[in-house]
Amino acid sequence: MTATKFVLPESDIPTTWYNVVPDLPKGLPPMLHPGTREPITPADLAPLFASGMIEQEFSTEREIDIPGPVLDIYRQWRPSPLVRARRLEQALDTPARIYFKYEGVSPAGSHKPNTAVPQAYYSKLDGVRRLTTETGAGQWGSSLSMACAYFGLDCEVFMVRVSYDQKPYRRGLMETFGASVTASPSDRTEAGRAALAADPHSTGSLGLAISEAVEAAMTSGGAARYALGSVLNLVLMHQTIIGQEALLQLAMADDYPDIVVGAAGGGSNFAGLALPFLRRQLGGGPTVRFVAAEPSSCPSLTKGSYDYDFGDTAGLTPLAKMHTLGHDFHPPAIHAGGLRYHGMAPIVSALREVDLIEARAVPQTACFEAGVLFARSEGIVPAPESTHAVRVAVDEAIHCRETGESKAIVFSLSGHGHFDMQAYIDYFAGKLTD
Repeated sequence: MTATKFVLPESDIPTTWYNVVPDLPKGLPPMLHPGTREPITPADLAPLFASGMIEQEFSTEREIDIPGPVLDIYRQWRPSPLVRARRLEQALDTPARIYFKYEGVSPAGSHKPNTAVPQAYYSKLDGVRRLTTETGAGQWGSSLSMACAYFGLDCEVFMVRVSYDQKPYRRGLMETFGASVTASPSDRTEAGRAALAADPHSTGSLGLAISEAVEAAMTSGGAARYALGSVLNLVLMHQTIIGQEALLQLAMADDYPDIVVGAAGGGSNFAGLALPFLRRQLGGGPTVRFVAAEPSSCPSLTKGSYDYDFGDTAGLTPLAKMHTLGHDFHPPAIHAGGLRYHGMAPIVSALREVDLIEARAVPQTACFEAGVLFARSEGIVPAPESTHAVRVAVDEAIHCRETGESKAIVFSLSGHGHFDMQAYIDYFAGKLTD
């Protein structure tokens, strides 16, 4: 029998996260304080984050132990499966070998719980009672809401207005887990009120929702802390459990990737799959092409400048050296709300600057075309964000068909699209534009 699905036993769940910072060829420029423009210190982040998270953000250790209570929760869905997309290969008539690492098996339906659970855990250890956050498409908000329910924390989510309206079932899932969900921009914060004054019909942005969530935490009198679903070093580190599992699963398949693809908005999903393979490459292992797939409507890696910029619209967060379209950039209201972010993770940006990774911008309709092809071949409806990785993987497989090369392509299917069916309905109705 030819294997299709490669599943690890629970005993093989990685027990450490991989921190790429000590392996970066040119290091990582420090974040800067928004007031002084001096490098930030751990004390500067104390009003925002739990102490365990701050320690990890500044860590230069290559391996960080995953706490036992976090591993216990991971076991509910990890290890996630690696699947050989044989039916997609047949549909494309390609000699390429296509694999996808499927993160939609988590209770929240995406890769985001990989970092939501430890962030809630470290906050609980510090005696925090409430976490505030933002969410675009709702996958991060769903994941943090779930994690807060596990650890008995209140959760306050500012959801980008366009997604709040487009995705009511994501909002319902967050509320089922016990979170309060507010459309952003809102009248609950100074940042939100200023945005509404400038444009009463604003569809919002991730940058603005971050401003509101940060402000809500900083004005809580110490009762709340903030949680972030991407961009930070520690978030990318938490996601490396994906790639570490994939390494073991590809060994089960007696294969190794020539190309690794991931959708990239803030960078954590792409990095989570790619960084463990990059670690092996930097240590003298096989060379891999790493391709970050981003939306052409919000192309920070392909069209942004590599510069210091705020992580939020109102300028409340530290400045990070990253590829950015400008913190006041207002992206179009595409359905892939999780990719509507003006900047890219500093780690991913630094790797792009030394040409260790590639970036490709893809338009919305082409992504949905690939998502439908994938659904009809493999039976899984991808989240709109994940269709970007599907699109690039399909294009690479078509190129293999044209050249006759049999390459191994591995991509991250970061989440399912069960709460995103309106996007597919709009696509079939011809309502989506580029």
